[in-house]
Amino acid sequence: MLVTASLCIGTFIIICITHWVYRWRNPRCNGKLPPGSMGFPIIGETHRFFTPTTSSDVSPFMKERMETYGPVFKTSLVWQSFVVSTDPEVNHMIMSQQEGQSFEFWYPDSFKKILGEASLLTLHGSIHKYIRNMVLSFVGPESLKQKLLPHVVHGVQRNLSLWANEDSVDLVESVKEMIFELTAKKLISYVYNPNKSSENLRECFSKFTEGLISFPLDIPGTAYHKCLQGRKQTMEILKDMLQERRKKPKSYQEDFFDYILDELKTEGTVLTEAIGLDLIFLLLFASFETTSVSTTFAIKLLTENPAVLEELTEEHEALIHRRKNEDEQLTWKEYKSMKFTTQVINEAVRLANIVPGVFRKALKDIHIKGYTIPAGWAVMLCIPSAHLNPSTYQDPLEFNPHRWDGVELNGATKDFMAFGAGQRFCVGTDFAKLQMAVFLHYLVTKYRWKTIKGGDIARVPGVTFPNGFHVKISETNT
Repeated sequence: MLVTASLCIGTFIIICITHWVYRWRNPRCNGKLPPGSMGFPIIGETHRFFTPTTSSDVSPFMKERMETYGPVFKTSLVWQSFVVSTDPEVNHMIMSQQEGQSFEFWYPDSFKKILGEASLLTLHGSIHKYIRNMVLSFVGPESLKQKLLPHVVHGVQRNLSLWANEDSVDLVESVKEMIFELTAKKLISYVYNPNKSSENLRECFSKFTEGLISFPLDIPGTAYHKCLQGRKQTMEILKDMLQERRKKPKSYQEDFFDYILDELKTEGTVLTEAIGLDLIFLLLFASFETTSVSTTFAIKLLTENPAVLEELTEEHEALIHRRKNEDEQLTWKEYKSMKFTTQVINEAVRLANIVPGVFRKALKDIHIKGYTIPAGWAVMLCIPSAHLNPSTYQDPLEFNPHRWDGVELNGATKDFMAFGAGQRFCVGTDFAKLQMAVFLHYLVTKYRWKTIKGGDIARVPGVTFPNGFHVKISETNT
């Protein structure tokens, strides 16, 4: 009797597990789901998605599934069901036309914990527009021209001069530190004090970025846990700075913190302290990680392509020769005239693909390309698939700035979305391009460099330099 009962219970458990596995691999849908594999129950295909690669091409995870299932497929990553699109037209349509109608901006809960529940990336509708306009007051055209250009010029000149006195400089870390310093000073008047180790924001962000794109397992020792701890420490520092600023507002130069404090005092404002702090955090992160990696990647490409470097140098030397005084600082007019430099930057960010994918969530059942995306499902839009599409870009892995000859980019297209698209087009795009252009100007006209070691890349799936990129920088007149 006991044996029979045990067999019945065991059989029932097996049936339940079998049914659960079947339902996992065959999700319900009021239509036809895209083809694909859901992988193992719960973990899905996460392990494969995070497998490192040293190629600049579309990741093996994406390429294998594109070849097997086509440009739109389903999968499961980090306990979440996804429809993945590598189709440029579908991606552009979703990002540019459908937000708030059929799709909403979305990130996994694990990512929200990292960037903040009140982050600009998670806000929607009127409040998103309001906060976006706040940021534009800091990085808009007039501010770039009058305030930020002189600040960036001074910072770049100072850092390059310091680096030239070193036997070797790791550009990966040094460029991160330079750009973080430039942004943090303008945002929150932050200057690192070595006597206050608890206030080293730079170190906190280093811990943060190490686990930014990692398996979201929050236990001590994991990259994700270190990432969350880095965020926690950063937010504690920012909150303390905000409280201190409230006590002594006149002791600081005008910066973005002042703007936030004024807004918090405004009657009827939608801004909260949490939103303000998460906004500062996001802007610091964007400068620390995305702009610095793009700049370092551009230097790597120029090092490997001397003909492009020579042409770039000629453009910048011509600017200097046209000045009445060659020692004059770079002007806004000169910056806006950098035609080939703009093409170099476009080509560098196209190949760098700093952001491997962006996310949306379906608000209702959506029919695309003969398939149905069920309401509530997440959608991952693979940007590199457009940037490295051989049907659009001849020899897509080649660094060829001249492919941008005659091309005017005043936003995003279906074939180029390095800075996002639609309502979510990166508000700091012009600031990032300005920093890259200024750095290139003074690097190629005043200095030369040679590689000492490193420079190899890995994608996990974001871009990293596992061995750094160590160079010797020398002044051209030495």
